[in-house]
Amino acid sequence: MSKQYFKVFGLDCIEEANLIRRSLSGLINEKDLAFDYLQGKLVINLDNTPNGTALIPEIQLRLKNTGLHCILWDTYIQQAKNKASQLQKQKRRLTLGSGFFLFLGFFYHGKLHGWMEALTGDHSFIFQYPLIAILYGAAIVLGGWFIFPKALSAIRHRRPDMNLLMTIAVFGAILIGQWFEAASVTFLFSLALLIESWSIESAKNAIQELMKLTPPTAKMYDTNGKIVEKPIETIPINSIILVNPGEKIPLDGVVTSGTPSINQSSITGESVPVHKKINDEVYAGTLNGSHSFEFKTTQLANDTMLAHIIHLIEEAQYQRSSKEQWVTQFARYYTPATILTAFITAAVSWLFFDHSLADSFYQALVLLVIACPCALVISTPISIVAGLSRAARNGILIKGGNFLEIPAQLKAIAFDKTGTLTTGKASIQQIIPLNGHTEQELLTIAYALEIYSTHPLAQAVIEKAKEEKLASSPAQNLTLLPGKGVEGYINEENYWLGSHRLLHEKMPEQETEEFHQKALNLENKGFSVITIGKKNHICGLISVSDSLRKDAPTVLRQLKQLGIQHIAMLTGDNQATAESIAHSCELDSVEAELLPQDKLKIVQKLSQQYSCTAMVGDGVNDAPALAAAHLGIAMGTAGSDTAIETSDITLMSDDLSKIPWLIQHSRRVLKTIQVNIAFSLLIKMIFIMLAFFGKAALWMAITADMGASLLVIFNSLRLLKDSH
Repeated sequence: MSKQYFKVFGLDCIEEANLIRRSLSGLINEKDLAFDYLQGKLVINLDNTPNGTALIPEIQLRLKNTGLHCILWDTYIQQAKNKASQLQKQKRRLTLGSGFFLFLGFFYHGKLHGWMEALTGDHSFIFQYPLIAILYGAAIVLGGWFIFPKALSAIRHRRPDMNLLMTIAVFGAILIGQWFEAASVTFLFSLALLIESWSIESAKNAIQELMKLTPPTAKMYDTNGKIVEKPIETIPINSIILVNPGEKIPLDGVVTSGTPSINQSSITGESVPVHKKINDEVYAGTLNGSHSFEFKTTQLANDTMLAHIIHLIEEAQYQRSSKEQWVTQFARYYTPATILTAFITAAVSWLFFDHSLADSFYQALVLLVIACPCALVISTPISIVAGLSRAARNGILIKGGNFLEIPAQLKAIAFDKTGTLTTGKASIQQIIPLNGHTEQELLTIAYALEIYSTHPLAQAVIEKAKEEKLASSPAQNLTLLPGKGVEGYINEENYWLGSHRLLHEKMPEQETEEFHQKALNLENKGFSVITIGKKNHICGLISVSDSLRKDAPTVLRQLKQLGIQHIAMLTGDNQATAESIAHSCELDSVEAELLPQDKLKIVQKLSQQYSCTAMVGDGVNDAPALAAAHLGIAMGTAGSDTAIETSDITLMSDDLSKIPWLIQHSRRVLKTIQVNIAFSLLIKMIFIMLAFFGKAALWMAITADMGASLLVIFNSLRLLKDSH
């Protein structure tokens, strides 16, 4: 997919996003636009736009005409990082200047005519005192420096927004002689926008903290064996890096020397340090807490696990949640409806209730200010981003705000067995050769067939072969039989390896009663059975056992307590093995000897029976079911790349206890959003009623709106802290 990234200075609220949508209307399809409020980033998908890159100058020109300055994201990163801070400084100076002139005007006015008269009286006479007009006028110009151009753009595009609401209120107040009110509204609204930008920076810091985890340089051994310190961006794959105690690991790799204890909490959310040995993986951004060690890099700086996490979080911000989409749609119609209602109210008040034209018009202006939807529209995206960031810090990667909402609604969860409910650390228990083969021959054949597999049962074979120091070349023409096994050629002879079920398909006539009973006895004891055969006979079988994760029973009980109505286990393993695992857990159903398409059908059936269903898995054969569920959750460490890419959420530490935490966190995020929306609307209703009875002033309305915005922002940022 061809995407173009822009840095848009001042893009920190949904109103700027709507302004961009309007300005690019007819040039870019609205569905091809995505916004990252935290970084002020505009993402445009150009796949559906002919000559897309040729439109970049036109895009920049249109945005410039709205009062928004934008540059290409790469240019921003390389050359213009200080532009945002300069703009923020300019906003701060203009806002402070507006407040300063407002104070001077009010002070001079109060000295001449009394403080109450300056606060609430008719100001139409101030032209008799030019200094007062100049001071209030300066406050209005400085406070509205970034507001009024956006209002003009809204008029040109015939799409009213909150900037237009404020501009109408300001100039309307001037027309009826309320200069203090006009200056107060301009200053307070400018202050609200400044605080809003600050709050966005606070949320953005949660992601920037992740970026700071990786050290800028690494101690690398050069070709002469000497240690040289180099920027991590210049270090190639297969370089040997030295990490001393207390230092952060600069790149992903595998341990080549030493046995360090690594604090991986920044990546996986694990609170306890993990002891590493030779060939164990280490991740960039994690902390070496014990001994010096060396590792070989396996990824470049921009391909590390940490870089992948940051990329996923950034991409997640473009996937708007259903609540955020609802608020955006609501605000789109709410703002013009508010302007119309305000002026209808003014007309009715003047025509039917004997109010003066000035009083009726003032009442309409108060309604306009009160109706500003800023608090409403800013609360949801900040809540979503804070929720995504907190989950990432706890070792849970969520691919979008829409997926953050789903766990709160789950009613059924299907778990894969091997590597999910069980540790996935299977080990060989017995090797039973048949038809003249030896144990060593059988293990050598199995090793040649499984050498590239990441399946836990295959790993048991590989580890056993390495332990026995067997040397074997990979089988030729390897063919994966999904959910069944694998086959290939060894010394020009065709061999196959797989489940007991595969044996029934390959050579049912070769399965003697004695062999069948041996396999059945092992399966009844809870072992997984690997059968190996060739064209004309069965070579033997290998029994493998896998243990249940220690926390699995506790986690499943917690899920029941959280209201999950149905918990199922799905496995391609035999029924007896599945039953032995299920016996230790509180499962509602167990399905065994499943192919990938069987898991898919069961998940589809659960999705029909229950309003919201999740699938938790780790293997390639789980991918179809992960995609079919309302929510796909992959195990990050043991999981295959296919499962992780297909899933909506990834558990980086393979810790099942993260799932109950995720459900509670999701419910907390939804509750925060609901409270924010309800509070924002309640404040609106209270002040609308006060305005109808003539008890609300313009400065009171803008103060209430600013206060509501601050409260919902701080309430949203509370999600960055864990409360359970």
